[in-house]
This record gives sequence, C-alpha cells and structure tokens, in this order.
Amino acid sequence: MRYEIIHLKDVFPTLGKSGCDPTVTAYLPDNLTEMKRGEQRHPCLVICPGGGYQGCSQREAEPIALHFLPYGFHVFVLTYSTAPNAYPTQVREVAGAMELIRQRANDWKSNPSRIALMGFSSGGHLAAHYATSWDSPAIRAVFPESLPVQASVLCYPVITADAPWAHFGSFRVLSGKKEPAQEEIDRFSCEKLVRGDTPPAFLWHTSEDSGVPAMNSLLYAQALAAHHIPFELHIYPFGAHGLATSDAITNRPDELGPDEQYDRTWLYAAGKWLQRMLLDE
Repeated sequence: MRYEIIHLKDVFPTLGKSGCDPTVTAYLPDNLTEMKRGEQRHPCLVICPGGGYQGCSQREAEPIALHFLPYGFHVFVLTYSTAPNAYPTQVREVAGAMELIRQRANDWKSNPSRIALMGFSSGGHLAAHYATSWDSPAIRAVFPESLPVQASVLCYPVITADAPWAHFGSFRVLSGKKEPAQEEIDRFSCEKLVRGDTPPAFLWHTSEDSGVPAMNSLLYAQALAAHHIPFELHIYPFGAHGLATSDAITNRPDELGPDEQYDRTWLYAAGKWLQRMLLDE
C-alpha cells in the first residue's frame, strides 16, 4: 500500500495564504497484478474530520480511513484549515483535494469520476456544504473546473445555521463573527442549498446527541426527499456526540456500553451503501 502526505499549498500555492497548510493523507492499496488488476481504477473516499472548525479530530481521521479501505476505495483524509480561518477557506481546500485526485489519477490508479465525501460533525457540514455548492463563485474563483462528488456520508453532521438546531460555535468560526448575518446563515445552512443535482447521501445520528441535535440530519434528509434525491438515514436511539467508530479504537472504555457498540453498525451500513453508490455501475 502506498501512503503519502501531500501539502496542498505545494500543489496549489493559493491554498497556502494566511499561513494555511492543509494536507491530504492518501491511503492507496496496491493493485494485485497476479490477479490481472494492475490497471484497476479505484473509486475514492475523501474524509473530513470534525472538531467544530477549531481543529481536526484524529479519531475521525485514520481510524475511519483504515476501516473503509477493504471496501475497495482509495481513501484520503483532508486535514483542512481551522480557526481563525473563515469561509471560504475550507470549501476551497476540499476543491483542492478533488483537483489533486484528478491530477494524479493515472499515477494513483484512482477514478476521479467516482468520489464520495465523508464528514463528521463540523466536517459533515464541510462535506455537505461542498456537495451542495461545489460550483459556487467562491470556489470557482480559485478552481474554475471544480468537481462535483457522487455521494456523501454525513456522520452526526452540523447542517443548519438556523436556531434552534444550529451548532453556533462552528458558524462563528466560518463567518469570523460572533453573530453571523442572515445572508451568512442562509449560505451556511446546507438544507437550504440542496438542489436537483445534489448527490445521494448516507446520514447517521443519535437521538440523544446534545452537541449537534439529530434534527440537523433530519432537515438535510427532508431537503433531499423534497428534491427526490436518494438517501439512507439512521437515527440511533442512544449515544453521545462524536462516537467515530463507536468502539475502543476511538473511545475510552468508560465511554463504551451496549448502546455505543450497537451504534457501530453504521460502519458496515455505510460501507455497503458506498459500494452500491460507487462500485455498482
């Protein structure tokens, strides 16, 4: 397996402004030449960890990547810029990751026309925001040929900037203001940005999530349904915010009970869904 860390500012210098240094960590399984798969092209999964736009969680990075490698994907973890960097820094960095995959597709044996975005908490907002606004003027100003994605996996995502369900800390960072203006609330509320060509989504949440209420996932699913876009939605009855893999790899032993272990089924459901979306032609 090839393992590479790419500093996006070395490829796209404009992404290095204001001291930003976003990275893409690539996990690329070897093609099995003895199985005559030397030229096989792999669909791609790009992971955006959470952290309230204050940082990028380690628990929602490599442990997640390693789980999804066996499903047949090339997996990439985007460590994007966080506070004090505001919008549109982060969505431009997602666009940079997409362009990087396109540029290196032949070398990496990746399929840039089959890409899914996966995000956790605020990283879920970033994934949904890019999925619904990949061709926005803010992105196209830096990447005129920005790419859409074909699917998104949103894990206990921040979705709406509207009260009473918003995670206001995330939107204070994105706007750079203590109180975002209504224009910014509308720009950041992903349920308001869904349109007819928004990609299918897999969403999961817990109903007792007190950090990011499950209504965030429900609002996004409702918007997808209104536009007749396929989605799969899992709302687990119990479990705190930020479970990641819902096991001992990403949680302390005192945090794990039968409810959290039950929630772990999201990993397998999402893996099969991604195969259905990206591998089944």
